[in-house]
Amino acid sequence: MTSTPLRKDAARNWDRIVAIARELVDEGTALQLNDVARRAGLGVGTVYRHFATPEALLETVAAPCLEGLAEHGRRALAEADALRALEGFLSRVVEAQVTDAALAPVAAATADALPRTAELKRSLATAGTELLDRAHAAAAIRPDLTAGDLVPLMCGIAHAVNLHGGDTASRLRTAHRYLTTFFEGARVPPGTTP
Repeated sequence: MTSTPLRKDAARNWDRIVAIARELVDEGTALQLNDVARRAGLGVGTVYRHFATPEALLETVAAPCLEGLAEHGRRALAEADALRALEGFLSRVVEAQVTDAALAPVAAATADALPRTAELKRSLATAGTELLDRAHAAAAIRPDLTAGDLVPLMCGIAHAVNLHGGDTASRLRTAHRYLTTFFEGARVPPGTTP
């Protein structure tokens, strides 16, 4: 993706490419730039001028979701109730994984094609760590739950939800049920010392 303003025709092409990529991701089809070009009715060179790799295109498709999660993380850090802030943030992360097929592969990638993706992923990791630290400081969450546990646990819940299947509404209900079970096990019961 370029950072300079695009000509109108180039901007239309970019929008078309991203829309087709979104459709393919939502269908569960792996992104291949040649396939995107064919479906978009564009030349392969046009697609490659905008996106050098399928990974860059996938990250562009996932960017709105990542940006929304990063913003939610910033708002959660401003919330006074440390436990509620952590639980709200983690719930939003799992909801995003369940509803946006582009998120999981981008989040799981060990290398990022776009600097913005790396920045957003760092922002999410930082928010998760700070929210967990605040919940620990408030003695609201088990002391043995670490920041390194959060990503695998949330991915595990999202994976279990996807295995459970169903339409989006059903999968979200399942996600909330699984999250409730997780949170009940992770909270420090009132009146106890961790």
